[in-house]
Amino acid sequence: MTILGIDEVGRGPWAGPLVIGAVVLPVGLKFEWVDLLADSKKLTEKKREKLSSEILSKEAREAGVLTGLGWVPAEELDEIGLSNALKLAARRAVGNLLETSDGKSASFSEIIIDGTQNFLVGTEYETLVSVLPKADAKIREVSAASIIAKVARDNYMKDLATKYPEYGFEKHVGYGTAAHKTALEEFGPCPEHRRSFRPVAEIEGITTKQIGDCAETIVADYLKSQGHKILARNYKTKYYEIDIVSATKDTIYFTEVKYRKNAAHGNPLECIDQKKQKQMAFAAECFTQSLAQKLGRNIDTLPKRKLAAASVSGAKYQLEKWFEID
Repeated sequence: MTILGIDEVGRGPWAGPLVIGAVVLPVGLKFEWVDLLADSKKLTEKKREKLSSEILSKEAREAGVLTGLGWVPAEELDEIGLSNALKLAARRAVGNLLETSDGKSASFSEIIIDGTQNFLVGTEYETLVSVLPKADAKIREVSAASIIAKVARDNYMKDLATKYPEYGFEKHVGYGTAAHKTALEEFGPCPEHRRSFRPVAEIEGITTKQIGDCAETIVADYLKSQGHKILARNYKTKYYEIDIVSATKDTIYFTEVKYRKNAAHGNPLECIDQKKQKQMAFAAECFTQSLAQKLGRNIDTLPKRKLAAASVSGAKYQLEKWFEID
């Protein structure tokens, strides 16, 4: 009986992709490493890497070993949910295995998935699937799948650590540790964090709100010192919002506030492109119409409207500049 083994890695981390491995080992495979296959979590990193290299080697392929990996990045996982991501990653892993079989027959009579969930429900392979808890410690094909998936994902997270060194991805590979939580609270989430996961969502909400409020307060205080009257903060329409609405004798200003942790992180005002300006202009028009109705005046009799932007940076929330947008 030829078995296709499937196992997932990365179901629970706060950051990084979900990866599923798929492996077929032909009956009678004679390589010494076959007897060393085990649950990837029970192997040392060095042993996992060596076994993954053997499983994916040219010699193994020539002997009929078939492998595939299915990836679902964090952003996509957030969009479709974990359950659907597991199914998608499994389909991608099997598809990749079939595509990279080098013309060899990729037939298998049974599919064994580690755990209790059939990730291939609704596919042509559904009836071939058996689910088995702890299969990665019992079935060699599943062990092999768990090994190549974990090594691939760990290596991805190590590479990610060079891009986002502040999070320590090379140590916890995205899982929820005390050090990871501390980094999240200090720096906020990066693009690789799973915002649909409660710890990240909660930290992002607190971090974003606190930082935003502090930055906006700095700008509001500055505007008041320049003779502005603050009319509104976080003014929202059905579709858009503006951070601060202020007025002088002859102008109503609509200010977008941008914050950056330090000057090395680029100019946040670059985010205020033409599309953003159109959104701001729409919100400004809505505010002005509402104000005119409240005052019982024609909108044309109100002060002119001006869009503006402000940049705040650093732990001490230093106002860099405030300026009108042409």
